[in-house]
Amino acid sequence: MTDALEPGRSCPLGYRYTARVFDRAPEIEAETLYLIGGLYGNREALTAILAMADRETGPVTLVFNGDFHWFDVAATDFAAIDDEVARHVAIRGNVETEIAANDEGAGCGCAYPDAVDDAVVERSNTIAAMLRETARGLPGRCAALGALPMHRVARVGDARVAIVHGDAESLAGWGFAHDALDDPERRPWLARVFAEAGVDVFGCSHTCLPALRAIAAADGRRGAVINNGAAGMPNLAQGRYGIISRIGTCAADGALYGMQVAGTHVQALPVHYDEAAWLRRFEASWPPGSPAHASYHARITRGCDHPLALARAPREAAAGGARTTERALNPESL
Repeated sequence: MTDALEPGRSCPLGYRYTARVFDRAPEIEAETLYLIGGLYGNREALTAILAMADRETGPVTLVFNGDFHWFDVAATDFAAIDDEVARHVAIRGNVETEIAANDEGAGCGCAYPDAVDDAVVERSNTIAAMLRETARGLPGRCAALGALPMHRVARVGDARVAIVHGDAESLAGWGFAHDALDDPERRPWLARVFAEAGVDVFGCSHTCLPALRAIAAADGRRGAVINNGAAGMPNLAQGRYGIISRIGTCAADGALYGMQVAGTHVQALPVHYDEAAWLRRFEASWPPGSPAHASYHARITRGCDHPLALARAPREAAAGGARTTERALNPESL
């Protein structure tokens, strides 16, 4: 990532922090935590997530960890998402940061890697510009989004949880993407940031594909990264549903996969929203020929080719072959 801004690809300096910022007292204490990253303005997914929380037997803390806006370019949709998110805990993702920004030089703020096609980057920059105009027509929204923090720290049972949008050092970092987590050359960085952060779990989103991995920290502790991919879009080859991360003192039924860290259950839950209603809403704002239709319609209607086996943690942790307590939780039944 370079300091010279290239819209959609570069990482602004203001996005950056150090892993040591997480070595602090938690702002959130919860029995069950829902991490909802990448809602992307999907009101039907939001309705489904609220219903999931209502079905829990105990209290649930909902945390929207960035990019809850994206497809909600219609003012009524934007306001509805914004109003509900404001009732819960939230951090800003690159989308919310760039909506609020006066300097538009970062484009969408996605910090896309070189492997992403230029046309995709250009379309994302256009979507961000359109969404910014929607927000500017709604008084107070931009300022409120800009005031959101970039990260939070929570305690769930005995586990300390760092809640980010990107990774341990950047709001738009790709260090917690599934392929980066499996790259042997990245293991020293992962070990270091866990030790510096003093946490047991990093919960993230941003890269739009899910992953759960056990990590060996430099100080000898065992931790985990859970990336929920997208709450508001299909994530896997096995079905067209969103995914959220659930971190709780007790396990949930019907999870896709999970593991235990510091005695706390870290799981991925499917979000089965009303697909037909969501598609109608999406196509009303983004008809054929629009940038979001070109980039996302196929994924929304057909899913993506990310296999469940690549999302869930291997039984042998990537770091040092350490055995984890990971187990798949009835993936075939979903």
